[in-house]
Amino acid sequence: MDDLERAILISFDESGAVDSALKLQALAFCQQVKEAPTAWQICIERLGFTKLPQVQFWCLQCLYEVVSSRYAAMSSEEKAFVRESVFKMVCYEPVDEKNLVRVLDAPGYVRNKLAQVLATLVKFEYPVVWSGVFVDLLPHLSKGVELIDMFCRVLNRLDAELIDAESHGSDEVTTLAVASRVKDAMRQQCVPQIVRVWYEVVSSYKNSNSEICIAVLECMRKYIAWIDIGLIANDVFVPLLFDLVLGEGLDEQLRGAAASCLLAVVSKGMNFQSKLALLQSLRMNRIFSLVSRERESEFKSKVAILLAGYGAEILLCFVKLNSEEARGVSMELLEEVLPSVLRVMQNCEADLAIKIVEFLSGYVDSIKSLSPTSLSEKQLVHVGQILEMIRMHICYDPDYRHNVDVLDKIGQEEEDRMSDIRKDLFSLLRNVGRVAPEVTQIFIHTSLVNAVSSPSEKNVEEVEAALSIFYALGESISEEAMKNGNGFIGKLVPMLLSTKFQCHSNRIVALIYLETIMRYTKYVQENTQYIPMVLTVFLDDRGIRHPNVSVSRRASYLFMRVVKQLKANLVPFIEQILQIWQSLQDKIAQFTLDISSKEFSGYEDGSHIFEAIGILAGMEDVPLEKQSEYLSALLTPLCQQVQTLLMNAQAEPVQISSTHIAIIQQNVMAINALSKGFSERLATSIRPTIGLMFKQTLDVLLQILVVFPDIEPLRNKVTSFLHCMVGILGPAVIPYLPKALDQLLNDCEGPKEMGNFLILINQLTKFRTSILDIMEEVFPIIVGRIFSVLPSDPFPTGPGSNTEEIRELLNLQKTFYAFLHLMATNELSSVLISPKSRVYLDQIMQFLLSSSRHHKDISVRKSCVQIFVILIKEWYATPHCEEKVPGFRNFIMERFATDCCLYSVLEKSFNLHDAATDILFGEIVTAQKVMYEKFGDDFLNHLLSRAFPATQCPQNYAEQYCQKLQTTDFKALKSFYKSLVENLKSQQNGSLVFR
Repeated sequence: MDDLERAILISFDESGAVDSALKLQALAFCQQVKEAPTAWQICIERLGFTKLPQVQFWCLQCLYEVVSSRYAAMSSEEKAFVRESVFKMVCYEPVDEKNLVRVLDAPGYVRNKLAQVLATLVKFEYPVVWSGVFVDLLPHLSKGVELIDMFCRVLNRLDAELIDAESHGSDEVTTLAVASRVKDAMRQQCVPQIVRVWYEVVSSYKNSNSEICIAVLECMRKYIAWIDIGLIANDVFVPLLFDLVLGEGLDEQLRGAAASCLLAVVSKGMNFQSKLALLQSLRMNRIFSLVSRERESEFKSKVAILLAGYGAEILLCFVKLNSEEARGVSMELLEEVLPSVLRVMQNCEADLAIKIVEFLSGYVDSIKSLSPTSLSEKQLVHVGQILEMIRMHICYDPDYRHNVDVLDKIGQEEEDRMSDIRKDLFSLLRNVGRVAPEVTQIFIHTSLVNAVSSPSEKNVEEVEAALSIFYALGESISEEAMKNGNGFIGKLVPMLLSTKFQCHSNRIVALIYLETIMRYTKYVQENTQYIPMVLTVFLDDRGIRHPNVSVSRRASYLFMRVVKQLKANLVPFIEQILQIWQSLQDKIAQFTLDISSKEFSGYEDGSHIFEAIGILAGMEDVPLEKQSEYLSALLTPLCQQVQTLLMNAQAEPVQISSTHIAIIQQNVMAINALSKGFSERLATSIRPTIGLMFKQTLDVLLQILVVFPDIEPLRNKVTSFLHCMVGILGPAVIPYLPKALDQLLNDCEGPKEMGNFLILINQLTKFRTSILDIMEEVFPIIVGRIFSVLPSDPFPTGPGSNTEEIRELLNLQKTFYAFLHLMATNELSSVLISPKSRVYLDQIMQFLLSSSRHHKDISVRKSCVQIFVILIKEWYATPHCEEKVPGFRNFIMERFATDCCLYSVLEKSFNLHDAATDILFGEIVTAQKVMYEKFGDDFLNHLLSRAFPATQCPQNYAEQYCQKLQTTDFKALKSFYKSLVENLKSQQNGSLVFR
């Protein structure tokens, strides 16, 4: 053993026994040999005498790298020597007469590397230089299975390096060209001989050496896609493949390999008429029985994949061929294979199931197109089988029943898995429902009747599946059909409303039952006699009283939706519902008192029961006395609970726990939800008593901001309640605002907090001048904090810019634009020039000016222009009047009129053909019109003497525009200005830079 072999062995060592420094030294030595000009020669010589697999592998790897990167630089003699040496190794011959070591005796990984070297030589030299590589290799295969195995490895490697890269759409032009060259040459020269060898090997060895037969068939499968299909699909090879598939005594892997070759045959790309003839000639029905006869195994999976692929190809022929004869043949083949495909679906892997569902969807579409009016008896049978398959596959596994019911980690995984499986199956169900509505309805009716009559709690999965199918079908039923309630819906909905399943305590059954009732509520809307039954479903132990908290809370949400949908029909039942509600006080209390470790959000927060009750109690049809009684019964305990906790917090602040804070939060959410059912008209005009009750509630909840000023969730909930009170109490809420806004502004520094606060202020601007005093106090605080948070430079773009911080700042900026626009449009512009706010006026003007010209959002630019128009009108009543805001007139003419109204429209990015930009352009023209009305000839002189000359605009164009500006025809003015801008852009060709 010399230094190189020792170095190679050390570099391959994975035991950890070798010193790391020594290993690095060994790797460096090996690398030095690789980089030597004679590396290829060193490797070939060593392969002639070394029997160490690691050394053989290293030498072949080195040879591969040299051939891949340095082959072109070698001399023709050197190349010939490399080809001859590698060919000898592949042919189970020694490299030279002195050394008798044969590389093919080495382990498989060494032979794979040798195959890679030969494939690389083929890539460079075949067929121009080395035309005989395959023809010369074939005679050597008679030496035995070692040569056959090596030949398969070479073909596999060639497929992986070149041919497969082409079929998978490699982007490398060189690779595609080489692949085409090699394939074309092989087709002309040696493919028939190779196919003959494949046939002879499989025929000879099928009973004695299944391993070599599998290798050949696996290799052949890869080549079928691009060789002449007639070489395989003939009276010689096809019977052999079927004999292998059907040979019960043969090795199962061998049978599976044969099935994969048949799949390659049926999947072969070709003319669809020829494809149909090929599929018909295969007589595939001879293997249909295997899917029911064979035990579960890899072989059975291969047959299943074959049948699914065969069915998909037939379906493609049906879709692509137009002749009646071809479509008839395709349909016969489809209906022949369908029962076997359905049997495959009973127990197959998820990937195959997806393909089969796709195939079945295509089949359903095909029978609809072939028989648009009625289906044949056979087709009806198949449709029924498809429905049964759907029902079977959407059933949960009973082994996970407990996990799914308590929804632990395993249960959640099972629920997620089933959700993925059901998407495509329910789509198939709705497709079947459209093609065969009667069969589908009978199937669902039977499934539900069986579920209802099932006396056992053990049928949880079957009951849930039956309900889920009925629910899924409802998605495709039109609103009109739902309301009319054909016989199918008219029978099932009343039956379900009066049903309580033995397994109703199970979570998934209870949930899908409630969802199904909700989906078919439109039927009840037209058939009001069932309203009491619907209400009972949601209010008894099938709904809100269900022992499972997630079911109970979901029922709360769905009940709220039912109330909203049936609101107009519920007047006669209001008193009955509210009485039932009073009996649910214990359950409702859980929503405000029971703070479990599990976090609920969205529809599961439990507050929706209060929203539902609020909608009912807030209806004007309820008598005043009853309404006051109900509202008091709702609000009083909630407010008392909040007051008690607030008093405790003030008395002993250290004793207040996160649980107490969470209870306060839940109570505020409940009050907030409750208030959504009451209108401003009811609370202020018709029944001010109701408004008084909400005012008292507001007094209580505002104390939360005093006691807990730093608890963000509580601040957010109280802010939400303020939003509601603005809508319900109207101007009557104004006296409460100074205290509330003062508290909310405390610790309101960050972009997220300021954004939330600003949304409330934006809502308050609807009170216009009624809140002028309040706005004069808070405006400078708001603006000061926002300008301290918003960056003066543009927001970053590109990778890494979509951070939460930047998103919050962008949201704040967007809300700030809306705020300034609302201030202007709601007669509050005087706040900007009030004594406390004047300090920010210049900053605001510069902010609006910059945004009106440069902001990437066209709608923001439009808003800024509109703000300027309003300010001009309000701050400059008539020409030559005394300036309300000193310097404002000059700023508008010299900056806004020039930068925004002229320079910005001449920029390349200003696309006059875009609809949104055209609207902005109209606003800019309006602004110019207003500036002329307010500033008169001074504005025209500014345009003619300074603005237009700076753009190199011809004087006659500028004068014409100023003349148009003095007319009343806005449409003509806009059209002329657009033409002027386009002409200037054309002349400048983007070369003008405005400063």
